[in-house]
Amino acid sequence: MSRYLNSRSPETKHLITPFKIVFNNLVLRSPNLESVTIGVDRSLVEMPFDDFEDESDDLHLTDFNFIQDWLPSLSNSINSPSVSDFWVQSCWRRSRALPLISSTCYGLVQLVIRNAWLAVDGLCLMPTLTNLTLEFVRLDDEDLNMINTCFPNLKELNLIGVGGLEEPKINLSHLQTCQWSVSNAPLSLVISAPSLVDFHLKCVKPRLLFLEAPSLSNFNLSLENTDELMLKNCGNIQCLQLEVECFSLAYILSMFRHCVVLDRLSLDFVRRTESCRGSEAWHVMESSFRKVSCENGTRMKTLKELVAHIVVVEIEFTHAFIFSVLDKCNLLGDVSLFIHGHADSCVAGNLISVCRSKFTGVRWRWGIWKEGIKDTLVSDGI
Repeated sequence: MSRYLNSRSPETKHLITPFKIVFNNLVLRSPNLESVTIGVDRSLVEMPFDDFEDESDDLHLTDFNFIQDWLPSLSNSINSPSVSDFWVQSCWRRSRALPLISSTCYGLVQLVIRNAWLAVDGLCLMPTLTNLTLEFVRLDDEDLNMINTCFPNLKELNLIGVGGLEEPKINLSHLQTCQWSVSNAPLSLVISAPSLVDFHLKCVKPRLLFLEAPSLSNFNLSLENTDELMLKNCGNIQCLQLEVECFSLAYILSMFRHCVVLDRLSLDFVRRTESCRGSEAWHVMESSFRKVSCENGTRMKTLKELVAHIVVVEIEFTHAFIFSVLDKCNLLGDVSLFIHGHADSCVAGNLISVCRSKFTGVRWRWGIWKEGIKDTLVSDGI
């Protein structure tokens, strides 16, 4: 931060060597680098936009000319570049850094780019790239066609806060791990990944969510709602974590009725919205499980572990919800209940006592959760 401020001050800016010059000199002295990581200090990243009034590009790290100055000298050695740009300077400057990297580096294995506006015109095939992370990026690839085409051998893909998408499709046959955080802009999300094992998806209200992943074992899904959820060949999910609006619970759970090996379910529907805090929500949740069971003729026969974050508003509704779940899960032997910290300690204690006495064969854990604070485990293995 002090260096940045000194570079802006009329009294001291002549004493500061520009960062880009310093970096280029370092690269020239180290021609065989395999990994390069450059970024802006966190203290600058967290400053409000109003504090920046100039139109400088001295910290625009995905600038085409800057990358062209240093990257070619490392084209034969580098395999893992990471560039975290200065969003204040990069958000309104469209960068051709991605095509430049793809045409210059022939053996990249891992690539990380953050805080940039990236063009994809002229993007070249990168068959060696197996790990790609784009974070807080505006990407001119509205359907992800160029990503699928030019990076066909990706095994790990992280798309965190990537804008510019409309109807994105992930179609990668070698993809094994994916973390995707999507805004509310895309109308549909389509994922076809036969080798995908671990998938974390956070979205808002897509009209269509289509997933085809026959190898998927661990699925973490966070969304408010969707008009249509389609799962194709997803019957091997063992660990399912749902963070959904409680009023969508019945529909979403019914889509997973073909997951015949599911043994761990985590439900977190109270943190998403204030609408889940009333007693009506608990009626909805209890009836949701009954609806799933009756309409689809299914019970969670393989479920062995349940983790739930709950709000105790009226304890009889909470009892009804928990009992409804356990009555439908024949093999369930491990339950973790995290109760909101606003609950009275006597109420929480009574809840656990009743659960323990009614289902003596279950191992009960309970703890406390609050917004913005890590869950606290109070009792382990009651």
